[in-house]
Amino acid sequence: MSDKITVFKGDGIGPEITDAVLAILDAAGAGLEYEIFNVGEAEYEAHGALIPEEAFASFERNKVLLKSPITTPVGKGFRSLNVMMRKKYDLYANIRPAKSNKAVKTAFDNVDIVMFRENTEDLYAGVEEMIDKDTAHSIKIITRKCSERIVRDAFEYAVRQGRKKVTCVHKANIMKLSDGLFRDVFYEVSREYPQIEAEDKIVDNVAMQLVMRPQQFDVVVTENLYGDILSDLTSGLIGGLGLLPSSNLGCGYAMFEAVHGSAPDIAGKGIANPTAFLWSACMMLEHMGKNECAARIRKAVDEVLAEGSVMTPDLGGTATTAEYQRAIIDRL
Repeated sequence: MSDKITVFKGDGIGPEITDAVLAILDAAGAGLEYEIFNVGEAEYEAHGALIPEEAFASFERNKVLLKSPITTPVGKGFRSLNVMMRKKYDLYANIRPAKSNKAVKTAFDNVDIVMFRENTEDLYAGVEEMIDKDTAHSIKIITRKCSERIVRDAFEYAVRQGRKKVTCVHKANIMKLSDGLFRDVFYEVSREYPQIEAEDKIVDNVAMQLVMRPQQFDVVVTENLYGDILSDLTSGLIGGLGLLPSSNLGCGYAMFEAVHGSAPDIAGKGIANPTAFLWSACMMLEHMGKNECAARIRKAVDEVLAEGSVMTPDLGGTATTAEYQRAIIDRL
């Protein structure tokens, strides 16, 4: 069986880890066809568009996108292409699973947290205005519709995966209207799932609890900005951003990407860790019903990490991206 997907090669380490992941997918017999596009700053400088129109058209045809990291300028320049894609295609559910791997030594064992982050509104949506030359306003938007669908997805996932608890993260003690609405919707929806424990915690407390007793968390659902920050924190619990995948799901469209950025400081050096992007591709395979192929890839990665002799520098090794890729393919 062959399925066609859209692939965006981004900036920095994006092209390197994309090549590695596609090679592994092919070696695993994923049976995918690729429509590959260059996107990002280099594409803009070459052709005047950050994302070519043909790339949008490809995603709209194929409905599935594997997107490597894209550089976002800090404080100036164009807005995040990630934010733009999420809003354009209403990719409202950002799912980020953080799970310990026995081969990667960290401060905690048995971390297994799945974060559901609302992806389209809140402060992170970037709705800002200059009031005068000395005053900037950033507008926080929380709606019942968007809150309800992300909360429901979190509970549905918990039921489907045999999870026990969903935790709502907010700051409703201060932002009583916006975060208060999100919290209220959480408890309204939770009543439809009496078999799942429902609790809520204030975001600063969650940050503390995650670095003291992360095993207490199971499924977490939260707003856009908190989810972005806390999911990076959970990546630190399992060994770093190089190990944290994600999916961005909406009604009819699905985008899969690593959580980490484009790492321009190591671009072109051949030492980037493609694991998070590969595990994002595994989430994509599962979304497409190719569960057996995803499981084979996950097993091969686990075996390479457990063996420990072929590890990229971020995991304490000296292997190149190509050597790590070959080791995984050999396991397959």
